[in-house]
Amino acid sequence: MSKVQYYTEEGLKKLKDELQELKTKGRADIARQIAEARDKGDLSENAEYDAAKDAQGLLELKIAKLEAVVGNARVLDNSKMDHSKVGILSTVKIKNVKNGMVVTYTLVSEEEADLKAGKISLASPFGKGLVGKAVGEVAEINAPAGKLQFEILEITY
Repeated sequence: MSKVQYYTEEGLKKLKDELQELKTKGRADIARQIAEARDKGDLSENAEYDAAKDAQGLLELKIAKLEAVVGNARVLDNSKMDHSKVGILSTVKIKNVKNGMVVTYTLVSEEEADLKAGKISLASPFGKGLVGKAVGEVAEINAPAGKLQFEILEITY
């Protein structure tokens, strides 16, 4: 059984849309490929048919995994969270103690993480180091480059 994952409404909608796309368009495309390959003759020596059946199996596996994720997904209720500390869905402005560089990140679930959009995973070294910290505290983060220290400047939800 999969563990419960927390998502934003936007993130869960994206997962549901992807699942719907795979179930409708994805399955229809695979069925068309199988039908085309079947029309080409002897199935025992038809590589296109075998490839289409393999693709169908992979598609169904992906659909099953997504259904499990969506089934265990929960949307977070921001009103019931402690807004004085860094947690999931918080946007945190941090300053590197060593070089003074200031960056802003939003902490999200692993599936929603997108560094280009400023969304980092709670499971990442940065996420783990920032969770539970309050404004003014210094978070020590074990990054691949070594131990880094970041001061929490601001937390918003």
